[in-house]
Order: sequence, then structure tokens, then C-alpha cells
Amino acid sequence: MNKEHHYKTIIQWTGNKGTGTSGYRDYERSHTISAENKPDIEGSSDPSFRGDKKKYNPEEIFLSSLSSCHMLWYLHFCSEAGVIVIDYTDQATGIMAETSNGSGHFTEVTLYPTVIVAEESMIEKAAQLHHKANEYCFIANSVNFPVKHIPTTLIK
Repeated sequence: MNKEHHYKTIIQWTGNKGTGTSGYRDYERSHTISAENKPDIEGSSDPSFRGDKKKYNPEEIFLSSLSSCHMLWYLHFCSEAGVIVIDYTDQATGIMAETSNGSGHFTEVTLYPTVIVAEESMIEKAAQLHHKANEYCFIANSVNFPVKHIPTTLIK
């Protein structure tokens, strides 16, 4: 059975310094990302594009979406397989290439999850489950570039 899930966010530009977009340098790229009953996320563009380096940019949020989707599927499959994960940290990286017309696109993302499992006997299965998590990840299935995985699995 195929189901659809619907999502809604609100983006509110907060960067009007009084003259709107009267000039390229006359406004901030700041904005607030909201969803019902959740804390706001303060966003901006990447500092390379006149953004505020203290706020999340769309590229970081996109990278985080891939990483967290993978983690959530991974933890799901570990729980089904009897692999007890004690800790999970990912230091994901991504490469975005600008094109000659000023647009751009991601060319690759690499996830570097470090997983700590309860017992040594779980290490092999824990390492294998990253492949299955990638196959199921909704966000990874929605991109047109490879999402690579270089996992490290340790015992407690």
C-alpha cells in the first residue's frame, strides 16, 4: 500500500533593513524556518553569498537532512536486527559546485557515522546495516548524486 505524507514549513524573510531589495547589498539573507508546535530555526545564506555565518544555511540543513534520515533508518534496522547501539555521531560532508551561470548543485555527500555498539559480536552486522539504511532513506532516494558512507563501528 502506497501512502503519501504531507509536510508544511513556513519561511519568513527577516532581512529587510528598511529598503527591501532595493540593491543587492541593501538586505540581509536572514530568515526564520518554522513548523507548527516546533522551535524556530534561524537561517541565512552561506557566508559566501552574503549570509550570516552564525545561522544555518540551506546547504547545511540539506546535509543534516540526509544525515539524520540515514541515522533514523539505521537505528530502526539495528533495533530489528538485535544490534544495540549505545551512541551514534555523524560528521557528514557535502560538496556543492557552482556553475558558470551562478546556480549550483551538490555533487556528493559523504556520511561518516561513528557507531558504538554494546558487544563485539554486533560490529559486523552493525556495519552492514548502513547499506540497507541508505536504500530506505527517503532523502537519499530523492537526490541525484551518490550518498557515500564511511562508517566506524566501535564497542562500548
